[in-house]
Amino acid sequence: MVSSMATEEYDEAIFDAALSTAGTRLLEAVETGDVAAVRAIVKKEHPPMFYQDPESGWSALHVAASIESSELLSFLLEEGAVWNAEFILRALGEHVGDGVLKTDDETAAASTDAFLASSLRYTTDENGQEVCMVDAGGGEEVGVMMGWEQPIMDETVKQLCSGHATASEGLCILNVGFGLGMIDTLFQNLQVRPQLHVIIEPHPDVLEHMRTKGWYDKPGVVVLEGKWQDFIESDDLSSFGGFDVIYTDTFSEEYADLLNFFEHVPDLLKGAGSAVSWFNGLGATNALFYDVYSRLAEMHLKDFGLSTDWSDIEVPGPDDSIWSGSRKYFSLPLYRLPICRMNPS
Repeated sequence: MVSSMATEEYDEAIFDAALSTAGTRLLEAVETGDVAAVRAIVKKEHPPMFYQDPESGWSALHVAASIESSELLSFLLEEGAVWNAEFILRALGEHVGDGVLKTDDETAAASTDAFLASSLRYTTDENGQEVCMVDAGGGEEVGVMMGWEQPIMDETVKQLCSGHATASEGLCILNVGFGLGMIDTLFQNLQVRPQLHVIIEPHPDVLEHMRTKGWYDKPGVVVLEGKWQDFIESDDLSSFGGFDVIYTDTFSEEYADLLNFFEHVPDLLKGAGSAVSWFNGLGATNALFYDVYSRLAEMHLKDFGLSTDWSDIEVPGPDDSIWSGSRKYFSLPLYRLPICRMNPS
C-alpha cells in the first residue's frame, strides 16, 4: 500500500511538472511577440505568472520587456504579473540602454543620501529659464527642476483643484518636494488661497531658497523640514485632519519609494472628491518603460482604493537649449498626467 505521504509527494510532483510546462509555453509564446497566442495560452492553460525559466531566471515580464512589447507587458500586468515588475525593469536597464535606469548610480542623481549631501545651483539660463541643478558626477549636471516643466504644473493644478467642492473655502493642500516652487506658487495663486498649505522638503539648499523667497512667512503655509518618510506616520501630518489635494515630486527616489507613499495616501486624503497626483517621470527616456511605470502606478493605486484618470501634455522637443547642459531626464513627446481620486465607499 502506498503511504499517504508518498501519494502527496507524487501529486505535488505532477502539479509542479504541469506548472513548469504551462510556464514554459507562456515564455515561448511571449518570445514570439504574438499577443493573440499569449492571450490564448493564458485563457486556456492558466500558466503561473510567477514562473521563471530555471536556466536564465527570466519570467514572462522579462521576455516581454526584452522584446520591447508594451502591449504584452500591459496584458501580463493585468493578468497578475506585478509582483517583481520593478525588479525586472531595473534588471533590464542596461539591456535597453539610454540611461533609462541607473541601477548602479550612487551619485546625487540617483541616491537620496548623496542628493541631500550635495550642493544645488539655482540660476537662470541664457534663455531666461529658471533651473535648479545638481552635480551628477563625471562633470555632468542634472536638473532637479527646470522651467520647461511649467506647462505640466499648470495643467496639474488646474485638474487637481478646479471644481473642488471646498475650493471656495480654501483647500487644504500637501506638496512633497519644493524644487523651484512652481506648483506651490500655483497653489498660492488659486482664486481662493489655500487655508492650509503644507510643504515637505528635506534639502538644506532648497529650504534656504524658500526662506529667501519668503515662503516661511506666507499665511497658511507650513514647512516641514525633512524627508516625507520622517512625517508620513507622525502627528505632524495627521493633526491637520486630511488634505483635499496632494502632490509629490521628489528627486533621486525610485518606484518603490513612490509605492510606499501611495500606501499612505488613503489615510492622508479627506475623502471623496480629494485628489492626488505626482510628477510622472520614471522611465521617461524610454516609451516602453514609461508605459509600464504608469500602468504599475495605476494598478497599485487601484489596490489602495483610488481610480486614475490620464491626460497627455505635449513636452518641448529635443532642443538642447531647454536643457541648459543638464542630462536629459525626459525625452518623450508626451507627458502622461495622472489625477487620482478615492473610489466611492
